[in-house]
Amino acid sequence: MEYTTLGSTGMEVSKIALGCMSFGSQDDWMLDAEEGRELVERAIDLGVNFFDTANTYSSGESEEILGDVLAEYDRDEQVVATKVRFSGAKEHRNAEGLSRKTIEQELDASLERLGMDTVDLYQIHRWDYDTLIETTLRALDDAVRRGKVRHIGASSMWAHQFQKALHVSDREGLARFETMQNLYHLAYREEEREMYPVCDTENIGVMPWSPLGAGYLTRPHDEFTSTARGEHELDYGTPYHEGPGSEEINDRVAELAADYGVTMAQIALAWHFQNEYVDAPIVGTSSIEHLEDAVEALEINLSASDVEYLEEPYEPVEVFGHE
Repeated sequence: MEYTTLGSTGMEVSKIALGCMSFGSQDDWMLDAEEGRELVERAIDLGVNFFDTANTYSSGESEEILGDVLAEYDRDEQVVATKVRFSGAKEHRNAEGLSRKTIEQELDASLERLGMDTVDLYQIHRWDYDTLIETTLRALDDAVRRGKVRHIGASSMWAHQFQKALHVSDREGLARFETMQNLYHLAYREEEREMYPVCDTENIGVMPWSPLGAGYLTRPHDEFTSTARGEHELDYGTPYHEGPGSEEINDRVAELAADYGVTMAQIALAWHFQNEYVDAPIVGTSSIEHLEDAVEALEINLSASDVEYLEEPYEPVEVFGHE
């Protein structure tokens, strides 16, 4: 395993964050408690110390499964991130959003499910258009001051929104967002235009979600819908396979994978590991084998010409993932 410093947090995290959206019972492709345990334990064996979940993943089951496993390990050695914005285990009028009421209630519920007194990274799970960012940041700052949260982060939003939030924190002396979790992979690189230059200037840790395009970059283009997860992504409306350059990018990933004698997923992840913007992609998987493959991808050294070859077909696509 390789490690890196996550933005301005000073925390040393593995260059792979294990995404825990696959834990629970909400969909057929998800892992139950025992299967989730096996995956987390193997991740720790492989040196992964960074875990990302959310209150809304399988209505809180993901946090429960992760917390139950990590309770048997040294808590100080693990870095745990969760999120707030969408409803968790309960559905009611104030279960969603980023009001002080929602944040305080959902944070307490997340900590209880995780079995922790403090979460290392608490992230807003998208922008809330109905709540002033000043209100949200004051509630998050209070959580930091009370010792319930160590650092705060944000996820997919417009760069001008993120910059406004940073400005408000600086102006009011409030805790700052120190990480950005957004959609980024070879077939979707719109974040390079505005968001990543902001992150670079502000020393923001970058932890992309869906680094393999929900599986699009792991198999040939015409096989994308051959799995339950692929069908789920199509239902969700993900445009990974629809970009004008996507099919050519997919073909080139497959070509380089054959040249290197590795999988397509490993080439797509190796591109992330060598990317100047990325700290730790969030690898969500339901397979121990795929997790092991992801770790092995750290050993792949793509040449500058390889990177250029993979990136060259990309053309702009409609912004996705901010809502």
